[in-house]
Amino acid sequence: MNFKRTFVFLFAFVLLMTSIVSAQKAEKLPPIKYKEITLKNGLRVLMHVDKSTPIVAVNLWYHVGSKNEVVGKTGFAHLFEHMMFQGSKHYDKDYFGPLQEAGANINGSTNSDRTNYFEVVPSNFLELALWLESDRMGYLLDAMTMEKLNNQRDVVKNERRQRYDNVPYGTAFEKISGLMYPKEHPYHWTTIGSLEDLSAASMEDVKAFFRQYYVPNNTSLVIAGDFDPKEAEALVKKYFEPIARGGDIKRPNPPMPKLAKEIRFSTEDSVQLPRLYMVWHSVPQYTPDEATLDMLARILSSGRGSRLQGSLVYDKQISQDVGAFNSTREIAGTFQIQSTAKPDKSTDEIEREILAQIEKIKQEPPTAEEMTRALNGFEASSIFGLQTVLGKADQLNSYATFLGKPDYFQADLDRYRKVTPADVQRAAKNYLTEKRLVMTILPRTKDAKSVASNPSNRPTSKPASEKTEKTDEMKADKMAQNDPLYRQPAPKANPKFTLPTIEKSKLSNGLEVWLVKQNELPIVSMNMVFKTGSTADPKDRSGLNDMTSGLLDEGTRNRSAVEIANEVQSIGAQLFTTASDDNSTVRIITLTKNFDKALDIFADVIQNAEFPETEVETYRKRVLVSLLQRQDNPNAIANLVYNKILYGENHPYGVTLSEKSAKAITRDDLKKYHAGIYRPNNAVLIVVGDAEMKTLKPKLEANFKDWKTGDVSQVTLPDVPMPEKALIYVVDKPGAAQSIINIGQIGVSRESPDYFPLVVMNSLLGGQFTSRINMNLREDKGYTYGARSGFAFRRGAGPFTASAPVQTAVTTESVIEFLKEIKGVRGEMPVTQQELEYNKESLIRGFPRGFETVDQIASQLGNVVTYDLPDTYFNDYITRIKAVALDDVNRVANKYLTPDKMAILIVGDRKVIEPKLKSIKGLGDSIVYLDAEGNPVK
Repeated sequence: MNFKRTFVFLFAFVLLMTSIVSAQKAEKLPPIKYKEITLKNGLRVLMHVDKSTPIVAVNLWYHVGSKNEVVGKTGFAHLFEHMMFQGSKHYDKDYFGPLQEAGANINGSTNSDRTNYFEVVPSNFLELALWLESDRMGYLLDAMTMEKLNNQRDVVKNERRQRYDNVPYGTAFEKISGLMYPKEHPYHWTTIGSLEDLSAASMEDVKAFFRQYYVPNNTSLVIAGDFDPKEAEALVKKYFEPIARGGDIKRPNPPMPKLAKEIRFSTEDSVQLPRLYMVWHSVPQYTPDEATLDMLARILSSGRGSRLQGSLVYDKQISQDVGAFNSTREIAGTFQIQSTAKPDKSTDEIEREILAQIEKIKQEPPTAEEMTRALNGFEASSIFGLQTVLGKADQLNSYATFLGKPDYFQADLDRYRKVTPADVQRAAKNYLTEKRLVMTILPRTKDAKSVASNPSNRPTSKPASEKTEKTDEMKADKMAQNDPLYRQPAPKANPKFTLPTIEKSKLSNGLEVWLVKQNELPIVSMNMVFKTGSTADPKDRSGLNDMTSGLLDEGTRNRSAVEIANEVQSIGAQLFTTASDDNSTVRIITLTKNFDKALDIFADVIQNAEFPETEVETYRKRVLVSLLQRQDNPNAIANLVYNKILYGENHPYGVTLSEKSAKAITRDDLKKYHAGIYRPNNAVLIVVGDAEMKTLKPKLEANFKDWKTGDVSQVTLPDVPMPEKALIYVVDKPGAAQSIINIGQIGVSRESPDYFPLVVMNSLLGGQFTSRINMNLREDKGYTYGARSGFAFRRGAGPFTASAPVQTAVTTESVIEFLKEIKGVRGEMPVTQQELEYNKESLIRGFPRGFETVDQIASQLGNVVTYDLPDTYFNDYITRIKAVALDDVNRVANKYLTPDKMAILIVGDRKVIEPKLKSIKGLGDSIVYLDAEGNPVK
């Protein structure tokens, strides 16, 4: 989890209503408009109205996290993050059910200091969200059972495997926490806690924790979006005021941790390259030096022109990556620098260079240019983050929870504006001292021990007597049946959603320009979409499109790579170059006031990429190292091998950038590819944001007037035959904490007339939390942290894939359940009309959420460009979803899902999983074994 709070400033909100305020002028800004009330039980309620999209965010922050736990009883806060979705007294079912039918975005998160729950719902479902949130606050324990508790303990164990144990360097933070803080300090343990503690916890232990902290007077509720404040206030009082106030909360206040001397620690992991961590104690959040240390971190490592990236990654080329972070929390903080060594380079070399760069900043303060880049980066990122109602709600809640000052935006921004170069120099001297932790993670030198052998990682035993047992608090309900809590609120009529209008034009060189005006924030996004992707790569140059895209901003005829990076940062813009199977894109997002400069950089990168030889070689070396690191990541291995199994080595979808092709690609290859693909007649420029076509078009003409059209080769994709039968493929990953399962086959192209029936069918099969696959493997069996399925709709027939990381011990059982669900949707467990309508409503009601930010809109339109969709596509979307009938779902399930011919790929510990896999009837007798590159092995 990320303990670094999101920096969001009042500066951004003011721009909703006024002209742009220069950061350099440091003008005083009026506070954001919100209404605050406090209920009699202590619940703090903040309401902010934003009518831009017919959605509303309901966001609750409980002021409780892992720091409120004690030694021997850790992981409780995170466990309750899970338990709060399992049903409460008046809705004793999974909370995802009614909310996903409403088209909601729903989730929760926990860190050391707070737990939050949120729903972003269509505005007519506000009452439903408030009803559910109030019921789990007031009546969760009434519905808690040992069965639910055991199930979620298993889910948490799976989350541990997925986020810690089965990820390269995944346990680093856990080790750092244990070394930086004494055993009794509440930051000594991580949020996920000890699995042994969770396994040992009694029902009463868990209940007691909930009663103490999950109470109105320890909670802040924000409602942000399209709603009527008077109606919302009445609903809040209706549902939350009956909940009793809790006792007074005692906050942990341990002494500030200190290191008496340098600590050195080394450990091993299943990784290819060593990584260095240097960690110092810093300050708690919202204290005076927090902003100074944040600025120092950016100056050290943000962007190619930063001190550590420039030195370690590019000049000396001893690091594959480097990052500096000031991670502040409520009662303490740490400043951390981490860097991964390149092959044949040592962490000792990296450490010496890091210390040398730190010493430089101690001796000589940062330049004015460095300060400007850091400050503008903070401010612009903050504004970009305020495009969603959820982003606004989160920041209001952060200020309210930790400071008691929801209107702290101005003061927060001023902290950063006031930081001077001398302050940064002082902070480096005061905090980055010899009293630090120096930790290295080295490649494992001995045989790995399977995590599955750890008893705490095995599925929880569930005695039959516990499966239906209710807790003492699950008593017969004595309340009158007309009590409002008994009735799930019915929604009002669906709100009207107006799709953004697309204004089209064309430049003199033929470049199409699409503009969508969004002037709520002073932001403009430009997205140049080229209609050619990796499928155009020559067979012996796989990955050419990826390398071309990656090198676009590494030097032009007018700017060096460093100049591009520094200029982008100096205006707080963000520049992205991406490549996919079917398209290539260059995108920049900027504040309106910096549009002209951003356009100049954007146009230069697209038209004048020079691919300097030194940059090509530097990039090639980094690519080769990343390919080496791919062996560390079971998910990356699974994706690579799975596509190779389905498509073979003679289809573009079956190959990717390899060591051989990375070494073979030359500068001439890159220049030729760029000249043939990056042409105005092969592109559409999508502009979304604070712009007008009458002023935009002349600027575009001036910047693209010399960009000429050219011949663009067309790609024809070969057909791939369907295999004769299903086969199990195994890639051995000794000691793996989980098995990664991919099951599927070649699907259909984006132009398929069955696109909409397939979207609906997959939604109920594995497309969302409440789908059949996830409810079976996660919620019922507890085998995984999450299981999904999906069609990759591409220009050619992309794959259908059902996938999940599962407990090693239940790999075989998981395969069987996957196949059962796929066969079920084909007719063995027929889809019901109710199930169909549920998923159609979920898709329809969730549709407006895809148009909240400028980048979301640009991405949606990018798909229209890439796949030549009709101009009426978005206007017709809801109608097309509504038209899907039960016969359509049954037809496409039987036509496109053929489980008796599917590939079943498992990346896991062969020694542990093989015996049971061999017992699967019809599959276990012909297992194919592959290496991490998809090549056959014995």
